[in-house]
Amino acid sequence: MTPLELSARAVPGLAEIREGDDLAALVTRAAEDAGIEIAAGDVLVLSQKVVSKAEGRLVRLADVRPAPRAIELAGTLGKDPRAVQVVLDESTAVLRAERGVLITRTRHGLVCANAGVDRSNVPGDDVLCLLPLDPDASARQIRAALPHSPAVVIADSFGRAWRLGLADVAIGCAGLTALDDRRGTRDAGGRQLSATVDAVADQAASAAALARDKAGREAAVVVRGLDRYVTAGDGPGAAAIVRPRDEDLFT
Repeated sequence: MTPLELSARAVPGLAEIREGDDLAALVTRAAEDAGIEIAAGDVLVLSQKVVSKAEGRLVRLADVRPAPRAIELAGTLGKDPRAVQVVLDESTAVLRAERGVLITRTRHGLVCANAGVDRSNVPGDDVLCLLPLDPDASARQIRAALPHSPAVVIADSFGRAWRLGLADVAIGCAGLTALDDRRGTRDAGGRQLSATVDAVADQAASAAALARDKAGREAAVVVRGLDRYVTAGDGPGAAAIVRPRDEDLFT
């Protein structure tokens, strides 16, 4: 068996993204300028932030009027009530609000801090960036506009229960097997696997995060070596990774 290899290379030179920008065209041009080919079996991992910027998912705090619930939560958590209101607007449920932390379930079904809303790498001190309205649809649209139709993953940094630190996960994807279900196959010792489902899209997102500088506008990374998971069709996207509510033992 030929040993498998995996590589991740950040695309340098991507300009500041603004609303309405053609993200696929800008990434393609930056890759060409850097001598990077984005081939059919590759996975292009994009930071959520550049996708959100291109889609105009920015909110100015000056335009936000907090409701009583946001004001109450903000007082408890020590946060700006306007920022809390934005988080509530992006959430379907508040799961935890303590120790200065607001954990919510987003309209996408994602469980994360502040509904994925943050203010890093955005223009101005009073601007918040929201998650794309439909990250899977965003990934499909970008993939359709790219030469050679590589798989596309939209990644964001999430905290993890019981473990310190952040890890990038896929909140959107197209053309990639998001979950590789290996149940029913056998391990090297011949034992049948009963619980192994590999989170391929999340692992691609995490691999890409290790290859880029988040403060250096390296918002696109080409991951190579996952062609066995790249599909002709777009597939169900990262929505397939969200655990169904009736299987959730923790929230």
